[in-house]
Order: sequence, then C-alpha cells, then structure tokens
Amino acid sequence: MRSNWWKILCVVLLAYAIIGGLLLPVPARHILNETVRNLYFHVPMWFGMMLLFGISFYHSLMYLRKQDMNHDIKAVAFLKIGVLFSCLGMITGMEWAKYTWGEPWSNDPKQLATAICMLSYFAYLILRGGIKDEEKRAKISAVYNVFAFAMMIPLLFILPRMVDSLHPGNGGNPGFNSYDLDSRMRLVFYPAVMGWFLLGYWISTLHVRINQINYKRDNTF
Repeated sequence: MRSNWWKILCVVLLAYAIIGGLLLPVPARHILNETVRNLYFHVPMWFGMMLLFGISFYHSLMYLRKQDMNHDIKAVAFLKIGVLFSCLGMITGMEWAKYTWGEPWSNDPKQLATAICMLSYFAYLILRGGIKDEEKRAKISAVYNVFAFAMMIPLLFILPRMVDSLHPGNGGNPGFNSYDLDSRMRLVFYPAVMGWFLLGYWISTLHVRINQINYKRDNTF
C-alpha cells in the first residue's frame, strides 16, 4: 500500500459516509429515531479499533519471533491509534446511549466489558512508559499485547452475549441486521467501516514513520 490510491479512497469514503450519514434518509424506528445515524460513526470506529489492535497483535507476535525493533515500533503505533479509536467509540456510544437508554452510562455488560478492555490497553501504555531498557520494554510489551488482545475477544464477543444487555445483538436483544440495517443504511454503513479503518491505518503509518526516524536518530553513534 505504498501508492496513494488508498489515501484518496479513504478521503472519498469518509466524505461520503459523513455527508450520507447526516443527509440520506434512515428508517424511522421507535426510540432510536434519528439517532440511528450514529451507526455510521460509533460502530465503524469500534471495528476500526479491533482491526488496528489486530495489526498491533500481529506485529507483537512477529517481534517475539524475529526480535526486530521495527515490529515493536509498528505494534505500539497501531495500538495507540487503536486506543484513540476506542475513546472515540466510547464517546459516541455514550452520547447515543444518553438519547436511547436515558443515560450515557448504565453499567450495561457490553459497556463494562469494553471499559475493562480499554483499561487493559491503557495499562500497556503505562507499562511501556515505566521500562527504560528498549529491548526489555519491547519484549515485555509484546507479551502483554498478545494477552490483552486474547482477552479482548471474550470480553467483547462472548461474555456480553451470555447475559442480558441493552446492546443490539447481545443477551437476546436482536442485532441491527434484524430490524434496522436496511438496504439504504448498508449503502453508507459499509463504506463508513472501510473509510474509518483506512483513516486509522493512515494515521498509524505516519506514527510508525515518525517513531522509526526517532529510533534511528537515538541509535546513531
């Protein structure tokens, strides 16, 4: 992905998702009403977060295998942008919940599981900041990242489905595919998912390049 076509695609998709998300018609649903438009922002940000964490997880595994600092640099860069997307996803989700559930935070199982997942990644950043030796920091961080990603799967996809939840698709509550995500919304939703992910990937690659420059500068004698 060294050429610029995907960056142009990212801008086009996001422009389409934002304009279409705000202006195109959506189904009139009880309680949700116009807030269903948040589906084009909240959910794609979570998908982007998970994909970025997945890329970070891959580079942590590659670091443990090859001991190449470039993989550590990429792992932390993608993870940081994933954390940014998780914060944006949490904010948009709480704003959505305020108008549909009556309050921004209701201790819903999915909310609690997501908060635990986010805290585990915040702990990763704190852990890195407390270790001065580069190789030791990279190795410990890689191991932690592997376990954090493995913990994310049951927290977000398994445990919330085992109990009652207000979130669509969890605890017997029907998912959006069942009653809200009609053909009109799919025309915006899927491009939005791709657009937000490409934006996260783009920012991450810039962060990687900056960190690589800093690493070479600090290790040039």
